[in-house]
Amino acid sequence: MLIDTHCHLDAAEFNLDRDFVISKALQQGVSKILIPSVARQNFDAVIALCNQHKNCAYALGVHPMYVDSADVDDIETLKTYIEENDPVAIGEIGLDYFVKNLKSHPEHIARQTYFFTEQLKIAKQYDLPVILHIRQAVDDILKYLRRFEVKGGIAHAFNGSLQQAEQFIALGFKLGFGGAMTYSRALKIRELASKLPFESIVLETDSPDMPPEWLGQAGRNTPLELNRIAQVLAELRQVNVAQVLDITSANALKVIPKLTDLCTPPHVLL
Repeated sequence: MLIDTHCHLDAAEFNLDRDFVISKALQQGVSKILIPSVARQNFDAVIALCNQHKNCAYALGVHPMYVDSADVDDIETLKTYIEENDPVAIGEIGLDYFVKNLKSHPEHIARQTYFFTEQLKIAKQYDLPVILHIRQAVDDILKYLRRFEVKGGIAHAFNGSLQQAEQFIALGFKLGFGGAMTYSRALKIRELASKLPFESIVLETDSPDMPPEWLGQAGRNTPLELNRIAQVLAELRQVNVAQVLDITSANALKVIPKLTDLCTPPHVLL
């Protein structure tokens, strides 16, 4: 079994072939796909998509890159959606210090921090794990996780240090590895993937973004790449790919327990 723990299948890039991609991924052994929302505006879309495809599950949250267009009332709306639906996690939430020169945008830092911490409170209130966006903000993310003590979750697209990885693990988090790990020049990420405790690693694509090396930077990523990403991890850790499938899937189910409830029809590895 393979689990894609981070995949934006609701994105417009899949409008022409979304159902085919999901069906083909299932045939290739990707039996569970986690789709996080990014804003209030796509809560309904990810819920509808996952209701249609029983091997897909959704997380609900406001992504740090969308906080400028978010409304403070979206926090209360998120609570309402949790109570009326069944998300497996809160996400994608977090902090992103990459895009803007944040030293000259303190109001943007404050807005990201407000939405992040309020959503951590919601995760704690409803006893749900979180899907974290941590780009160039790892230390601040860890600071707030220690303050709000959520159930755990996944640090998506992890590329921090070994010491930071150990802190996430101590707080009950798994670390997401995907397309970035496949680049031969990504020495730090590949070293982490090869040396971190195996029980701390989960697989992801972040489709349609973060394409693996064989697609090129402009390629559209999909869950169909997950088998080959798993093979890369197997090579880095010098184990067989069956071990990677078994261990990373068990890790994902442990940290996102509601994924266990997804329909898992028979599949064939191609």
